[in-house]
Amino acid sequence: MNIKRLLTTLALGAGASLLLCTSAFAQEENSYVHAQSDGYEWPTDPQVLSKLDSWQDLKFGALIHWGLYAVPGIVESWSICNEDWITRPNGSTYEEYKKWYWDLSKVFNPVDFDPGQWAQAAKDAGMKYVIFTTKHHDGFCMFDSKYTDFSIAKGPFARNPKRDVAKHVFDAFREQDFMVGAYFSKPDWHCEWFWNPYYATPNRMPNYKVKQHPDWWENYVTFTQNQLGEITGGDYGKIDILWLDGGWIAGEQVGLDSVLEKARKVSPGLISVDRTIKGKNENYQTPERMVPAQQIDHPWESCLTLSNDWGWVPYAKYKSARRVVNTLAEITAKGGCLVLGVGPTASGIVEQREVDILRQIGDWLRVNGEAIYGTRITPNYNQGNLWFTSSKDHKTLYAIYALPEGETLPAQITWEGNIPSGKVVLLSTGKALPTTVKDGKVTVTLPKNIGQDSLAMKIVL
Repeated sequence: MNIKRLLTTLALGAGASLLLCTSAFAQEENSYVHAQSDGYEWPTDPQVLSKLDSWQDLKFGALIHWGLYAVPGIVESWSICNEDWITRPNGSTYEEYKKWYWDLSKVFNPVDFDPGQWAQAAKDAGMKYVIFTTKHHDGFCMFDSKYTDFSIAKGPFARNPKRDVAKHVFDAFREQDFMVGAYFSKPDWHCEWFWNPYYATPNRMPNYKVKQHPDWWENYVTFTQNQLGEITGGDYGKIDILWLDGGWIAGEQVGLDSVLEKARKVSPGLISVDRTIKGKNENYQTPERMVPAQQIDHPWESCLTLSNDWGWVPYAKYKSARRVVNTLAEITAKGGCLVLGVGPTASGIVEQREVDILRQIGDWLRVNGEAIYGTRITPNYNQGNLWFTSSKDHKTLYAIYALPEGETLPAQITWEGNIPSGKVVLLSTGKALPTTVKDGKVTVTLPKNIGQDSLAMKIVL
């Protein structure tokens, strides 16, 4: 497919060839994700520790990717990175493709942009915090930056009263009592001080040797600090989480310490997430597209997608509500939080198929959320389909039976240890379950006609 045909496809809304490219790319992208960093360093700032504890209570959040890539409905940013695992349409040269991608800024006009709809959909899902992409690797800003014209606020959307998109997103989620986080990519492939036009762009790294061009890199550091200062300086309100992506560039390379010192004067206790960069500025870990194999006793978050992609793509295949609930139960029992990828359309709304699934997740959490929110780990945390969590005072345990898709609930559920001294109560009914304890094994009998879904029980110790 050449660029003219690609643009024609875009005008039609996204054709089969583009979809094939997107699908193939999504499969490749799964192998190039941020793993969990090796080791953890606890913060020493009491306000950060307090904010982390509050964040750990929330358990479930939204990671919203929205940018140029929503216009054609393709994977975010990566198609302009010239690495050998990238798939682009046949018949286009790399430079042609990059120009086509940059020029999406001239047509991105989300006239239906409705951050209130996003926030309501997330609230209905039972989510409690949000991470919004202020800038992805492609460098396109979803905020009104003074330091670049490559921004949603400078293109066709410039005259819209909501042109400073990030501000309106943050405000909408704050109105729903969400903890608010700003995603920011440390690499910026559009910035001339990262990918300098004097050289070709062979990979995701700066396309020049920093030692040979220290002035270029110094310009980039200043540029990055200026933009981070815009986001965290107060014009966008207090920020709870600064979520820094692009782990091939460490925060210290762009002067993160200085940024955080200033940011925490505006937002005391600001959580810094310098992804995969072990040290004082990675306040929680972020394994991507995976759940750690074992329980972890320091703050962490699994980053997973509702579809197969972070942003919106046409005709996406979404995970079921039950699959998300079961994964959330596992993550919670292992001590983590789940941030779920949701991608609004190019017009600026979350499509109805996503909204419906999110509401189903929320329906389950409204009944069973006591076993999720505000809980902490307990040593005996997993037996088969059962995941155990603990209240913060460790006087109550919760057992979540994660019913696999395609299976039915058993008449009885049995586990070893975690022996109740009082009742075992089914959260969905508030009624005690018939319970027997013999030889260290607990057996509860489920009521008939209970329905077929994952369930949670309260175990009084």
